[in-house]
Amino acid sequence: MRIIRCVLIVLAVLLYPAVPSAAQVSIGIGLPHVSIGINLPVYPHLVRVPDYPVYYAPQLEANFFFYDGMYWVYQNDNWYASSWYNGPWWLMNPQAVPVFILRIPVRYYRQPPAYFRGWRPDAPPRWNEHWGRDWEQHRSGWDRWDRRAAPAPAPLPVYQRQYSGDRYPRQVEQQHELQQQHYRYQPRDPVVRQEYQERYQGRAQQRAPAQQKKQEAPGTTAPRSQSPQQGRPQVQDHGQPPQPKVDQRKQQTPKSQGQEKKQQGKDATRKPKQGQEQEQERGRGRNE
Repeated sequence: MRIIRCVLIVLAVLLYPAVPSAAQVSIGIGLPHVSIGINLPVYPHLVRVPDYPVYYAPQLEANFFFYDGMYWVYQNDNWYASSWYNGPWWLMNPQAVPVFILRIPVRYYRQPPAYFRGWRPDAPPRWNEHWGRDWEQHRSGWDRWDRRAAPAPAPLPVYQRQYSGDRYPRQVEQQHELQQQHYRYQPRDPVVRQEYQERYQGRAQQRAPAQQKKQEAPGTTAPRSQSPQQGRPQVQDHGQPPQPKVDQRKQQTPKSQGQEKKQQGKDATRKPKQGQEQEQERGRGRNE
């Protein structure tokens, strides 16, 4: 019995830390977005990285950045992006991460991975060593740039401060509508602009045909293709005399006139004949 009890205790000790670790990470992959476990109670405090068009969150225990109108998080060896500070997030391909995100110095990572140790804090991470030669060939020159030619940072979307807790919009469509109302900035980085258009403007274009089909569905609204003249015959049938009778009268008028002319011609021919017959009868009476 003691042996069995000891075995149960050892198993309980081994299994106990696995439960809270999974709850802390809380990574769930969904389509088309990813939940990475970041749930901020309020809008984060962001500070600009000196000489970089990038902001970071010094008060968060996360590798949380803001660049070119979007938020960026590095977690579990992956980059994620979102237009709102609490997501939803989408997974970024390492070959599509903007260069200025790759150039952020190591010291501004609040939770640096273990392989960051030994790297210069004022230099960017050695992504070429981490992601391999194929990535380096595709992204050659990512670590060479003129700091004097760095673009100006994008304005922070501070309007999102009023959306926290239960007021935070979870639907992508609602986030996009609020952003169009309060944040006029458009991404300038080609990579960020492409991602933004695919994630938000592409979804808006896909919703437009669906809404049009919904409006044209039976029982919702009248078809738009119906011309204004299609409803007029019903209105005319109730208050006007039948149209065919008017047409018959118009057709009978020239016909009756022709018949009258023919009748007059016949009468004119009949009168001379009647006069000749009367004269002949008179001549016969004289001779007798």
